[in-house]
Amino acid sequence: MVSSKAVRAVILAVGSELLATDRLDSNSLHLTAILERHGVELVRKGVVGDDETAIEREVRRAFEDAELVLVGGGLGPTADDVTREGCARALGRELREDAATREAIARRFAAMGREPSANNWKQAQVLDGATPLPNPRGTAPGQRLEVGGGALFLFPGVPYELAFLAERDLDPWLAARAGGVARERRTLRVALRPESEVDQQLEPAYVEFGREWITVLAAPGEVRIRLTAAGAADARARRLAEMAARVRELLGEAVYGEGEDQSLERVVGEQLAASGRTIATAESCTGGLLAERLTRLPGSSRYFPGGVVTYSNAEKTRLLGVPAALLAAHGAVSEEVARAMAEGVRERLGADFGVAITGIAGPDGGSESKPVGTVHVAVAGPGASLGHRHLRLPGDRERIRWQASQAALEMVRRRLLEVAARERR
Repeated sequence: MVSSKAVRAVILAVGSELLATDRLDSNSLHLTAILERHGVELVRKGVVGDDETAIEREVRRAFEDAELVLVGGGLGPTADDVTREGCARALGRELREDAATREAIARRFAAMGREPSANNWKQAQVLDGATPLPNPRGTAPGQRLEVGGGALFLFPGVPYELAFLAERDLDPWLAARAGGVARERRTLRVALRPESEVDQQLEPAYVEFGREWITVLAAPGEVRIRLTAAGAADARARRLAEMAARVRELLGEAVYGEGEDQSLERVVGEQLAASGRTIATAESCTGGLLAERLTRLPGSSRYFPGGVVTYSNAEKTRLLGVPAALLAAHGAVSEEVARAMAEGVRERLGADFGVAITGIAGPDGGSESKPVGTVHVAVAGPGASLGHRHLRLPGDRERIRWQASQAALEMVRRRLLEVAARERR
């Protein structure tokens, strides 16, 4: 394998449970990310049951289509763990017991105060010529076997274990063969903007950098802009920095964060912590989802004194001080009530900001004037008039609830930016 840019790969997930309805193959996503990082072309993903003949057939076929074959699962101690046997048959190799692996299994069981059963020693078998990949997170080691101009990697199926071995063993193995040339990604995130609108605004960037290097991905309540660069490390870094700067220039403050793990609640939490301000929540249709998101981060008690969930009109009046006359005149799902809820929770919990959500998440309860998906969000804050948004959100109950919480967080983020800008003037 002279250059990873020319390499093709196949990923096989082994496990009859993956052919049923209650288990998804998430391992291939992690492996795919590593392949993309090094410019490897993934030509196929497949799922095969715990059947030795089927595994043999799929591995043979994989090497017909690719130079690199990654197999996850079926390396356990039970009778249906037959990945080793299927791969041995496919490649015409014998299985042998690896002494170091057997010793590692014995040590692991001893540390747990247990004796290995007879079938545990099955996990010490490796393909003849293969290099065992020690697994400190489990009893099933991985294996790497170089075959002609290609290679076979076997990984345990437990995601926690596979991810560790893939990063430790596959990633540097590919990097050594890439000659410093690889692919790298950066993701920018935008909340509550239509995918088509974001796509249109990015047209100048497509012209400047190439449409194939910028991908717009829609998700409930947000859009992700995925930037890709290839080449040597320094060149990739410069290219991605230029692309990210241009996207931010085109989209402005709509870009709320950068990175796959950069959530909107994290950004808002960091803003609140940095400014020393607090926020309280009043929720109806979201049932506490907004409060749950705000408290996902360690240290959230610094900026979140509490929240109130009020589904009934009576509790909106009792706990938040929403006037009964206001509820009677406009209904619980209205701009007026959302504003009163935000003001009420802010006052009662002594927070700098109050944010409220009231709506109809469905599947029932809608009307012609207020269909399912109707949501009102309001934010009350210091030294400014109340902010409000009237939304018509698509989807089922959970999708509507999620998007409503996303809308509330985005409103808070924008309000905090406004306050910070005023203070700088």
